[in-house]
Amino acid sequence: MTPSAEAARPLPAQRAFVVQFSAQTNVELGRFASRIEHVVSGHARRFQSLEELVASLVQMLTTLGATPAEAREGMHEGTNEPSG
Repeated sequence: MTPSAEAARPLPAQRAFVVQFSAQTNVELGRFASRIEHVVSGHARRFQSLEELVASLVQMLTTLGATPAEAREGMHEGTNEPSG
């Protein structure tokens, strides 16, 4: 796909991720035994906190060519909820 065609797609597959939470995850205790995987490349990282999840996502998007600001673009301020 050409760069202009990729830019025209609001949700390109190149920026798709899967987040998987293990049975040991306990939201009330702030424990997240989990992983994030880039759908296209299969690259995966484990994380133990929401901060590590965000850091991993920003790093992976940066590696893909997005800036950290783009990684946060479209998020409601102070939450991880997509805008719109």
